[in-house]
Amino acid sequence: MAKIIDKLLGGSSRNTVSVEEFPEIDLSKYEEVMEEEPAETYIRIAEISNTNQVSTLKQEIYNGNILMIDISNIKGDEFLRDRVLKELKDVVLDVHGDIAGVKGNMVIVTPTGIKIDRSKLIGGRY
Repeated sequence: MAKIIDKLLGGSSRNTVSVEEFPEIDLSKYEEVMEEEPAETYIRIAEISNTNQVSTLKQEIYNGNILMIDISNIKGDEFLRDRVLKELKDVVLDVHGDIAGVKGNMVIVTPTGIKIDRSKLIGGRY
């Protein structure tokens, strides 16, 4: 009986799938810019490696843009990481935006009027 259940449910023996079995998806065709017209808010991708870069990031928030910041370069330096995140949090408090960590190495920072929903949307449901 246990063997039948294992066969039906996969049991303890799992089939491994290699990366080569999945097709490569070319996302470049979806990254085309439709028109070169200005937007009110941009989503900017950034990375930070020192405190000199914080002023540029803060200005982006004051300009109303959303930042996705890669902090992997400063993650190992606790003092630097805490200082940078504190400065970003101060800007967020000043403009009534939001800040949240995403997947360990990414931080998303939003300007006035945009909040981050921390619940996960899976298949159209929370």
